Amino acid sequence: MYDYIIGNIEFVGPHYIVIENNGIGYRVLTPNPFVFSLKDKSVKVYTYHYVREDMIALYGFKTQEEKALFEKLLNVTGIGPKGALAILGSGKVDQVVQAIENEDETFLVKFPGVGKKTARQMILDLKGKLENIVPDYFPNLFNDALETAYAANTGELDEAMEALKALGYSEREVAKIRKPLEKEQKTTEEYIKAGLQLLLK
Repeated sequence: MYDYIIGNIEFVGPHYIVIENNGIGYRVLTPNPFVFSLKDKSVKVYTYHYVREDMIALYGFKTQEEKALFEKLLNVTGIGPKGALAILGSGKVDQVVQAIENEDETFLVKFPGVGKKTARQMILDLKGKLENIVPDYFPNLFNDALETAYAANTGELDEAMEALKALGYSEREVAKIRKPLEKEQKTTEEYIKAGLQLLLK
């Protein structure tokens, strides 16, 4: 319903802030209200309107990434808005995302209200689903994973190249087929078979 509110911060408390816009004061629950200040004028607060039969509340965030992660956390079994706020209030977005991607249950259980079962559920529900939501917070996380996969792939290809040379093919012949094979991700055995097909053409 509300994507964001731009206004003046009129109140900062332990659990929420009040932002005034056009004569209306919006009470907004936030992970850490004290990142806002009464001196903040015309500040943008990204909001999430939470509606349930027994509760209607407005949650606010300093960044779109925080809001996006909050929404994702709400989809995890066992985590409600209070728990999601506690997680965001206790850790940075990139820390939470990296812990989920790395399946770091030990780190996740440090958050208030998160036990081993909930930590595991977070990993099961969210791993691999956060890259497009918070890319700016961990630009190297997925690049590192790709580099690791590429390194492993290169190792398999190297082994295949050595095997082909052992079969009697020259260094020059093997070097010639390496480039087209680098575009594919295969096991050593698959590389050898593909390499032989290219060499026999």
